[in-house]
Amino acid sequence: MARVRYLGPEQVTVPELGRTVEPDEIVEVPDARFEGYACQPSNWEVIEEPKETAPPAPLKKTAAKTLQKEG
Repeated sequence: MARVRYLGPEQVTVPELGRTVEPDEIVEVPDARFEGYACQPSNWEVIEEPKETAPPAPLKKTAAKTLQKEG
């Protein structure tokens, strides 16, 4: 998990984390949501970026079905 520090002047409730975060507190955030915090530098300071993630699973490819003529 990634870690960020809350920079706000007073405590804030973060529903995604299911808790209240105090000013200057460092919290762990889900790697998949890290950018949602990192893109708010006036509210969150990046402490530790997410670990390298596995590449996304390849898309499943299926052959298109051929249409058969009625008759």
